[in-house]
Amino acid sequence: MRIGILTGGGDVPGLNPCIKTVVHVAAEKGIEVIGIRRGWAGLLEYNPDDPSSRDRCTLPLNLVNTRTVDRSGGTFLHTSRTNPGRVRKDEVPDFLKSQINMDEEGPFDFTSHVLKNLESLGIQAMVPIGGDDTLSYAERLHREGFHIVAIPKTMDNDVYGTDYCIGFSTAVTRSVKFIHQLRTSTGSHERIAIIELFGRYSGETSLLASYLAGTERSIISEVPFDIEKLANMILEDKRNNPSNYAMIAISEGASMIGGQIVEYGQEDAYGHKKLGGIGLITGEALKQLTGKNILYQQVSYLMRSGAPDSLDLMVAVNYARMAVGLVSRGASNRLVALRNGTYTSIPITIISTGKKRVDVEELYDSANYRPKIRHVEGKPMFLY
Repeated sequence: MRIGILTGGGDVPGLNPCIKTVVHVAAEKGIEVIGIRRGWAGLLEYNPDDPSSRDRCTLPLNLVNTRTVDRSGGTFLHTSRTNPGRVRKDEVPDFLKSQINMDEEGPFDFTSHVLKNLESLGIQAMVPIGGDDTLSYAERLHREGFHIVAIPKTMDNDVYGTDYCIGFSTAVTRSVKFIHQLRTSTGSHERIAIIELFGRYSGETSLLASYLAGTERSIISEVPFDIEKLANMILEDKRNNPSNYAMIAISEGASMIGGQIVEYGQEDAYGHKKLGGIGLITGEALKQLTGKNILYQQVSYLMRSGAPDSLDLMVAVNYARMAVGLVSRGASNRLVALRNGTYTSIPITIISTGKKRVDVEELYDSANYRPKIRHVEGKPMFLY
């Protein structure tokens, strides 16, 4: 049996250990593993009639070339946000241009080409590791009849259907660390600090980082905020602190009441623009309203850089073992998952049936812009 594995979307700590474990467990079962380079782009750009494209787009994986990959973060297979079902005209590989009408604007669907490439490579099942976007195309391949066993990863922890995604614990751990380190400068200069955190449309990372690091206020994506109200609150927080400073954590997907999410750049193949900058805008507004100096810091990529913490390492390894076990038993249409603290698998089609967001009623004080964990008993480890 031969399976393919790829990583798509944003990199997170834990991907390399996950890939290595898939390869090693597969070897025990006599299963061959082919790595697909640069996410779904590898299957889009692979040209069976061009032998040189095989090395550019694929990498046979074995015990030797994966032996040490788990010692570093990121993904040695590389990644992309390519969606072969929605390819812009300027991103169509040259050898595929003859298959489309170049007078049309697109996007173009090359799923039939991807399926032919999977057959040409002798791949019988795919193990994609990704978030909502990467896995939405995996679900598309499942609908086309291809065998899929997927692994959820995203530092935002927002894949619907699973309580946990690879990368989340490390992102929260790093955020707490950097918030505490920024207390040094914030306190020394008696300022108000605004720390902007990745998380896209889910405020989970920001909420938990605030909860654990003890910031005075936490602004999440799910609840638009009143800037004048926040200004009054944070001034009071600053006065009440013997060291005369205050800290706010804010999600990159947050917005002011009546305002918009701060987006920029061209939409990617999944219809998303880049987010970021709401912390800077909020800081400038607070400076005008309070007359105080603001320290603004985007933690951004540092949240998901480097090696995974122990929890992400454990989940990555266990998800990989589960995925290979499912593949070897002939399972398809599965997403490995953690639910209520238990490893399990669910139909991958679940990811498109809902959106995973902060349970505001249970976990957030919307009136005071703070985490408010009403009760812990009976909740999973990360409260979601």
